[in-house]
Amino acid sequence: MNKKEKTTLVPKLRFPEFKSNGAIVCKNGNLIFEPISNKNHNSDLPVLAITQEYGAIPRDHIDYNVSVTDKSLESYKVVEIGDFIISLRSFQGGIEYSIFHGICSPAYIILRKKVDIVEQYYKYYFKTNRFIQDLNKDLEGIRDGKMVSYSQFSAIMLPKPDKKEQQKIADCLSSLDDLISAENEKLLVLKDHKRGLMQKLFPAEEKSLPEWRFPEFGICEVWEEKKLFNICRMQAGDFISATEIDDKRTSNEFPCYGGNGLRGFSKTFTHVGEYPLIGRQGALCGNVTFVQGKFYATEHAVVCYPSEDVIVKWLYFQLVKMNLNQYATGQAQPGLSVKVIGKVSVKYPKNKAEQQRIADCLTTIDDLINAQSEKTEELKQHKKSLIQGLYPYTQEVIE
Repeated sequence: MNKKEKTTLVPKLRFPEFKSNGAIVCKNGNLIFEPISNKNHNSDLPVLAITQEYGAIPRDHIDYNVSVTDKSLESYKVVEIGDFIISLRSFQGGIEYSIFHGICSPAYIILRKKVDIVEQYYKYYFKTNRFIQDLNKDLEGIRDGKMVSYSQFSAIMLPKPDKKEQQKIADCLSSLDDLISAENEKLLVLKDHKRGLMQKLFPAEEKSLPEWRFPEFGICEVWEEKKLFNICRMQAGDFISATEIDDKRTSNEFPCYGGNGLRGFSKTFTHVGEYPLIGRQGALCGNVTFVQGKFYATEHAVVCYPSEDVIVKWLYFQLVKMNLNQYATGQAQPGLSVKVIGKVSVKYPKNKAEQQRIADCLTTIDDLINAQSEKTEELKQHKKSLIQGLYPYTQEVIE
C-alpha cells in the first residue's frame, strides 16, 4: 500500500482543553474578512494614522503633522473598532488593528470580519513573521510603497480554530501585553527618577552649587568651574573598515564603538580600561557611552581621558547631563567639534569623595534601569515565543 502525504496545520503549543480538537482548519482570507469602503461621515470623526508601532491611532495622539483639507476628508473611509487596515507598509509589518472609531485615507484597504471570529486572535496573527512572509509571496518588483491588494490577501490561507480556542489565545497574549506594559511603565518611572536626580545633583546653569547635596558634604565643600578641556582630554579613535566589523560577537572579538554607540565587534582593540565615549558624527552625535575592558574606538567616537582630580564615572554622568548634541553643526551629516565642546564650562566638586558619591548614586539607578529593561525584554521575547508556538505551522503527515 502506497503511503501518501497531506498537509495539516497544528500548533507547537496548545492549551490542554483543545488538544483533542485535531488539526486547525484554514480558510482563504476573503472567506473571513471583507473589504469595507464606507465614506458616509461628516468629517467629524478623528483622522487615524495607520502605524506599525501603534496600529490605527488618532493623529493627534502622536507626532503626526500632516495637514488635510476638508475637501480631502470627504473621501476618507470610516474605520470601526475591530477593523483591520492594509497599509502601504503591510508587506513589512503586517496588517494593523484599530481600537478606535475614526476615518482614514482612502488609499488604505479596510477589512472587517464577515464571520463570527475573535478579532484579537487575528490582531496578533497578522503581525507574525509567518503571515508577513505570506503577504510577500506574490508581490513583484519594487515593494517599497506597493500596496498589498485585497485579492492578494484573499489568496492567503488563514488559520481558523474553534472560537473558544481563538479567545483563549487572545486572552493569553493580551494578559502578557498588560504585564509588558506594566513593567515598561516601571522602566519609564525609573528613567524619570534618574532624570530628576541628574537635575538635582548637578548645578543648574546659573547656579554655582547643586540643589541637592549629600549630608557629609556641607556648604564649605566648593564646586569649581572650568572648561571641559581643563578636566578631561578628548581624542577621536582610529579608523577601521566596515569589513573588519562583525555584527555578531565571537569569543576572540571586542566591542567596537562608533558615532552612534556600539557598532559591532572587531578582532583588535584600541583601549583597555574605563572611559566615557562621545559620538561625534551622525544623527545621534553627542550621545555618551560608558565602556569598560578592552574595546575598539573608531574615528567617530571621542575617547575622554579624565584629569587626576576627576573620577571617570562622575565625568560620564556630567557629560550625559551636558546634552552635547546641542553643540552639533551641519545639517545632512551633523557632527561635533572637540574644540567647541572643550570650551564649554563645567562645574565640578573639588572633593573627589563627593564625585564618587554622586557617581555611586546614579550608577545604582542605572543598575535598576538595566535590570528592569532586561526584565521587560525577556517578557517581549517570551511573548514572541508564545506567538510562534500558539499559532499553527505547516506539518507533513504520512498516512
